Amino acid sequence: MIDFNYELDFELEHEEDYKTWLSSIIFSHQKSLGDISFIFCNDEYLHRINLEYLKHDTLTDIISFDYSDGSIISGDIFISIERVKENATTYNVSFKTELLRVLSHGILHFLGFKDKTKEDVLQMRSKEEESIALFHVKHDL
Repeated sequence: MIDFNYELDFELEHEEDYKTWLSSIIFSHQKSLGDISFIFCNDEYLHRINLEYLKHDTLTDIISFDYSDGSIISGDIFISIERVKENATTYNVSFKTELLRVLSHGILHFLGFKDKTKEDVLQMRSKEEESIALFHVKHDL
């Protein structure tokens, strides 16, 4: 089950479309959906988590905690809407496209994709693009 939680004045429109899309990413990698919670928050909220749990004193757009067990994908994904908006401007893409990238990024981490080396980053970006294209095809955005 996928849940969306809001710690700020923001809500996804058509949540079910996002849930279906995110589930399809998991299923396309021959994995099963467990329990995934997305928590949308601001920079301050995510910065506190980054300091407390990861000991990183930096702003970030996403932090994921993977609780997957074998082929059952589960975890918590925290997303700073402020960072997503800023990144959309920086990378000259729409907010929705950047949000899709970040949503899929968290799921892809749970599926085993990394982003620590240059090669990993290239593979992650490719998988993000595939995921975004799947959403656009299914939902004509």
